[in-house]
Amino acid sequence: MNTVIDHAVQVRLIATTPGTYAVPAVLRYLPADPLAVRMTFPPEISLDGSAVDWTFARELLEAGLRAPAGRGDVRVRPCGPDRTVMEFHADEGIAMVQLRTAEVLRFLARSYAAVPAGAEAAYLGLEQGLAELFGAA
Repeated sequence: MNTVIDHAVQVRLIATTPGTYAVPAVLRYLPADPLAVRMTFPPEISLDGSAVDWTFARELLEAGLRAPAGRGDVRVRPCGPDRTVMEFHADEGIAMVQLRTAEVLRFLARSYAAVPAGAEAAYLGLEQGLAELFGAA
């Protein structure tokens, strides 16, 4: 299955200056990489003028809707009943965005329709990859 799930979302960039800024972003899920989710931000918000792509666990995104989750570069937490905050940690600093929880839930529902939770191993192609590696395929 070569389905790619792209889900456009509007995020609010939380800055150190007063106010927030609306920014378009895309959540992406590829069944060929069933454990991961990607979030892409447009070039105009990056420090070097190129698109920014973060990859993190689908499980992290789901867990962060209920309680703070993540200890690494990407952290997710609920922010009231309708919003979710994502933090992206890099050497240059921390970027925080806020998005509608309903949008994240819609995206996750689409991803789980493509690859159900717990069935990710079947989409990884590990057996075929190992067979090819050892010449059994």
